[in-house]
Amino acid sequence: MSKIKNIGVFFGGKSPEHEISIITGQLIISELKKYESYRIIPIYLDKQERFFSDDSLGSLAFFSQDGYEKKLNSLMNYDLSLKESVNKLVFKSTSIFPKKIVIDLAFPAFHGNLGEDGSMQGLFNIFNIPYVGCDAPASAIAMDKILTKIFYQGLGIKTTKFLSYSLVDWNKNSEIILKEVETNLRWPVFVKPPHLGSSIGITKVKKIEDLSNAIEVALHYDTKVIVEESVENLMDITCAVIGHKEPIASLIQESSCEEMFSYDDKYLDEGGAQLGRADSKIFIPARLDEEISEEIRATSKKIFTALGCSGISRFDFLYNKETKEFFANEINPMPGTLYHHLWQKSGIEISDLINLLISSALEKQEEKNKTVFSFSTTVLSKLKNSKLKFNK
Repeated sequence: MSKIKNIGVFFGGKSPEHEISIITGQLIISELKKYESYRIIPIYLDKQERFFSDDSLGSLAFFSQDGYEKKLNSLMNYDLSLKESVNKLVFKSTSIFPKKIVIDLAFPAFHGNLGEDGSMQGLFNIFNIPYVGCDAPASAIAMDKILTKIFYQGLGIKTTKFLSYSLVDWNKNSEIILKEVETNLRWPVFVKPPHLGSSIGITKVKKIEDLSNAIEVALHYDTKVIVEESVENLMDITCAVIGHKEPIASLIQESSCEEMFSYDDKYLDEGGAQLGRADSKIFIPARLDEEISEEIRATSKKIFTALGCSGISRFDFLYNKETKEFFANEINPMPGTLYHHLWQKSGIEISDLINLLISSALEKQEEKNKTVFSFSTTVLSKLKNSKLKFNK
């Protein structure tokens, strides 16, 4: 860890969850600033996909002021410098007298598309720098609710019955799709955009007359839609997992709700469940039988390992209080605010959590550096005697 000096915290992004990412980024920055051995560099990606970096962006006060988007124009924005980026990320300002920023380790705090879905992780991989959290393949699967369910089915883990369609499918065969859902799924159903979190674009549908509009809403935010059976008598439960080779599972968090866990429940009402608000809707540990709790924790670690997760992930389950069945639901490869309140109740303070995440990132990078990415071959030299003809 002594080799790491400059930690870049990446947040914002082109996603409907942009504002939530800002909150997550600010939490991480505020905690990392407590470590004198690191230089913490805020890297903000605005909705126009411009990179900004300035000390003022490391404070929530900047983003909570009215019209902060216009104030960004007074700050320097940066381009990624491809020529100088060898085992580091280097950004150069677009000003007359360029300023250079060098990143040794990336701490992504994105939510949703083009950040949490493996896109930025792929960029970090190209430049071979360590980064916190899941790698690109695990992030891509975790952020796609359709692929996640297919993955669960392959592991033999119970999940709710579902159907999925593309925008092309819907535009061509909407009437057939409506009939297929009515025939094959049990009401009520949930209609979701598969690449979004934070309950954005999600509708609970109880009758066929409302299904078409719900699908249109989901397809407003995505090019695909997933329709899945609802779990009634619902208890929404969550387990977080951290680590790399030897993952650690948290306690189980219970979030009681009538129909679905809404955006307001997660972020707005009294700070939201993402911050572990102390009200009657949140219970840690969950009010479950010990045997079921341990089974959920073991299932969470199984998913974490099988998917190849690292750093931190959050696993959501749907529990039917009447039948005592649980169904694996969604995976968050970089959960909002790191669910530090859940880890605190599990005996790990946020300072230790941050250290564990950085250690996991470095451990993962060390493994990558031992991997051979080249292979000596004579295939090109032998082409001169080949009958294949290319441009001269």
